Amino acid sequence: MNAIDLYRWMLTSRLLESALGRKNPRWFSTEGEEAAIVGSFAELRTGDIAVPHYRGPFVAYLMRGADMKRLACQAFGKADGYGKGRSMPFIGPAQLGFIPWVAGDLGTSLGMATGAALALQRQGQGHVCVCSFGDGTSNRGDFHENVNTAALWKLPIVYVCQNNGWAISQAARTYLPAPIVDRAQGYGIPGVAVDGNDVEAVQAAVRQAMERAREGAGPTLIEARTWRKHGHWANDKTPYRTAIDQPDHPTDPLELMHERLIARKLASEADLEALYKDIEATVDQAVERALAGPDAGLAELGADEVFATAANA
Repeated sequence: MNAIDLYRWMLTSRLLESALGRKNPRWFSTEGEEAAIVGSFAELRTGDIAVPHYRGPFVAYLMRGADMKRLACQAFGKADGYGKGRSMPFIGPAQLGFIPWVAGDLGTSLGMATGAALALQRQGQGHVCVCSFGDGTSNRGDFHENVNTAALWKLPIVYVCQNNGWAISQAARTYLPAPIVDRAQGYGIPGVAVDGNDVEAVQAAVRQAMERAREGAGPTLIEARTWRKHGHWANDKTPYRTAIDQPDHPTDPLELMHERLIARKLASEADLEALYKDIEATVDQAVERALAGPDAGLAELGADEVFATAANA
């Protein structure tokens, strides 16, 4: 994926996530983390499997052809969403090679991703699984069990920790005694720390790890150090943040890439302004259409699959 496409997808993520957060105060916003997300999934090939973090999966879905309006429907619990409004709002199109995050508990996606990597290994067609998760999740037992298994069996998987420095309201400095990337040594696999605000740096690190996995050399642990621009959810006012928890001048991934495109003469200011307006219009239309759609009802929510009724008693 070239530089213009990387920027376009990051901008799409920023505008879509902002729009969803304005309409759904409990939405888990990704503003500030676009480079870590887009860079992680920019190198997927047909046949590869992606297991994105719950914070920011929509742009990963879009990059593989998902419908924006159906994703927005899922964020609002609408019947036309990919999960028909059911379960978590992060459900996406499994037919596009995703294992969506659907559990009510963090860390479970790591097991699904590792299992998928085992299946890919047995198929022997050179496909790879890319799994992303947060810094808080890296402290769960699921993380250690799955990375250990993947290292032992040399599974074709890339683990990307999307480290934004926060586990809900707890700063990483209070629960991480050492860099997450250092844990890779304990499993005998490569560990790579990368600037998570630089989409090209993330893309390059993941590409190298994917090539290694395709060759049968096993997993890689990547720590993409990024930042959470807002709170845990859209209307979180972050009263728990203090001066020590905030970087003085965090690098906005969009601003960084914007400047690079201009400096490399790959685009003009007018080009990028036109791109912004085009994506903004697309996002606004998708959100408006989603909000106008029908809410999920009993048929979509599957009440008869949970409770006994006259029809299934």
